[in-house]
Amino acid sequence: MGVKYWHQVFNPYSDVSSALISSVFIAVLTVIVCLLVSVPAGYALSKRSMPFRAFWMLLFLIPQAFPNLTVYINIARIFYDFGLNGTLLGVVLVHSVHGLMFSVWISVAAFSSTDPMLERASRNLGAGPIYTFFHIVLPQAMPGIIASCIFVFLESLDEFTGTFFVGAPDITTLPLLLYTASMEGNYQIASITALILLVPSIGFMIIINKFMKPEMLSKLGK
Repeated sequence: MGVKYWHQVFNPYSDVSSALISSVFIAVLTVIVCLLVSVPAGYALSKRSMPFRAFWMLLFLIPQAFPNLTVYINIARIFYDFGLNGTLLGVVLVHSVHGLMFSVWISVAAFSSTDPMLERASRNLGAGPIYTFFHIVLPQAMPGIIASCIFVFLESLDEFTGTFFVGAPDITTLPLLLYTASMEGNYQIASITALILLVPSIGFMIIINKFMKPEMLSKLGK
């Protein structure tokens, strides 16, 4: 009886820690996936001479143009055909679709705010395009890229609808645990989960103020 009692006491908190680990792990993977797309895309789209630039910019806004519920229901149906429902990969992909809008648009603004004269000077001095990108352009854009990573991380950490339709019940994140605990009337766990979700959001938004410079913000959408 004693072992069963203590299991009932500590088990909910182990659920919170498990959901926290899953949420952070998924958020980190989502940031990596978005970075792999947004850094080259942001650099390319920052060049106004790129063909169909406005079309590609608007393409990343399409998931935001429709209600999330309808988008995620259709994604869940497509993922079911590929066996991605209830998998970590499926949840990361659905989070990445939503996070790419923040990642790409902020990356475009970050690369647009870099000094083109430094890039041109590097090329004129004999540096190759890859060396110039990693040593001249990318360091200038890094504050904006870090800000985009924070936005994507927070968006993934708080994502509920996509995780619910694609990941549940096999994948449990903090928002899903918060929803389940609230529906079951377990307001203690719900309050703890809500607090865990709130603290990093406030902390990271304070950090973002350091990286989101006015000259970069003026380039958003341009």
